[in-house]
Amino acid sequence: MSMTQGNVSSPTVMINVDDKPDHLVVLVHGIMGSPSDWTYFEAELKRQLGKNFLIYASSCNTYTKTFTGVDGAGKRLADEVMQVVKKTESLRKISFLAHSLGGLIARYAVAVLYSPNVSSDQPDDIVDLASTSSKTSSIAGLDAINFITLATPHLGVRGNKQLPFLMGFSFLEKLAAPIAPVFTGQTGSQLFLTDGKPEKPPLLLQMTSDCDEGKFISALGSFRCRILYANVAYDHMVGWRTASIRRETELMKPPSQSLDGYQHVVNLEYCPPVLSESSDFHPEAAKAKEAAQNEPTTQNTVEYHEIMEEEMIDGLQRLGWTKVDISFHSALWPFFAHNNINVKNEWLHNAGAGVVAHVADTIKQQENQQDSSPYILLGS
Repeated sequence: MSMTQGNVSSPTVMINVDDKPDHLVVLVHGIMGSPSDWTYFEAELKRQLGKNFLIYASSCNTYTKTFTGVDGAGKRLADEVMQVVKKTESLRKISFLAHSLGGLIARYAVAVLYSPNVSSDQPDDIVDLASTSSKTSSIAGLDAINFITLATPHLGVRGNKQLPFLMGFSFLEKLAAPIAPVFTGQTGSQLFLTDGKPEKPPLLLQMTSDCDEGKFISALGSFRCRILYANVAYDHMVGWRTASIRRETELMKPPSQSLDGYQHVVNLEYCPPVLSESSDFHPEAAKAKEAAQNEPTTQNTVEYHEIMEEEMIDGLQRLGWTKVDISFHSALWPFFAHNNINVKNEWLHNAGAGVVAHVADTIKQQENQQDSSPYILLGS
């Protein structure tokens, strides 16, 4: 793993000859959200990226539709994206930018939209970074460029401080799992990893591998760049560990100083792919899930979470990720971190303007680096 920080220049975006958009950027809001969550972010991307980008804020999963499950919402998003692609013949590339639960919905959707590289003799979920740009696999028939998430619970919200507003109290974390589906439906069960029958792996574990449900790892692997933005503190909805796909032992004290030009962006780290076995739901996991579903205690819920977390990390770390740590400790309202990170409201959450600028510059640099390294660390 390597960490870099420093200055960065903002390159000029290359505009295509016909002045028509050829790069679709799909914005996906979080739970109980709507396209208006992206008002500021969308305007900034349009201003900074230019006319060859089509910035599209998804509207198919607004408000309570996000309670119907990650899979249901993901299928609706996939259908919506295909409609946009069919209406805009000039499109050649696609990227996703998702906030909170929207990151999981987008991960499901790209598996639905994925078309494999049929000419390759190598299993598609074994990702060779050196040849990523030359692969012929696609998302919605387009070249997959960036997959970016902001404060997304990639490992779910079960476990110590994964849902921070519970303050790490084990008895609250134990009670939250059976109560969550009452308020958030199937989505709540999936986030707490208690969905489905005891002998069946939870959806979020399935989404860390290629399985009957979908080619999830292959779909993510088709993207040239995968980037995780995670709040290190003050996020009441999504913990640092789950947003950055890290183990507890991999968390470090982040720098207090922001990168030049990007306020509150404090650290960048590129994590190369790690050779490991595909995630697995072994009999011990099924037994732990049944106990966590039927007779939840602090001990068995912790045991189940630890098994699931390790399996999910093993599956997801088979791909390379760029991880960007955000700290709003010096902001006027640091406890708005979850909505600051995507500037949900321009007046209340404007502390996240530096994050928006960093995302825009990352997309611009990636656009100008198509024939070089697939991973760029802004600040190097």
